[in-house]
Amino acid sequence: MPSFSFESVGNFEKTDRFLKRMSRDEIFKALDSYGAKGVSALVAATPKDSGETAMGWSYEIERRGRSYVIHWINHHVNQGVNIAAIIQLGHGTRNGGYVQGIDYINPALRPVFEEIANDVWREVTR
Repeated sequence: MPSFSFESVGNFEKTDRFLKRMSRDEIFKALDSYGAKGVSALVAATPKDSGETAMGWSYEIERRGRSYVIHWINHHVNQGVNIAAIIQLGHGTRNGGYVQGIDYINPALRPVFEEIANDVWREVTR
């Protein structure tokens, strides 16, 4: 029967330090900052007519076990319809026409997602 062995040189100090930071949730302390940056980006990118949709952005942070989720929410609703969603996705009109959506949410949040990924990577590798 084949046998295997391995040897480790050095110590696990960096790994231990990282795991201790993770157990204290230090990596997630910046989520409020990212949420606010996302709101600012969405306000700037939202097409403006009355400005209600642009000013309707907020965020919530939800903890799911050991994970966290940032929800960006738009509160501008007209006749039961979320206006930010129909600007993004498009919608039918009363006359049977269709208004094409404008993808403004994804480009607005992309730099925030990239910043989160870079910051997390930097934290994990320090």
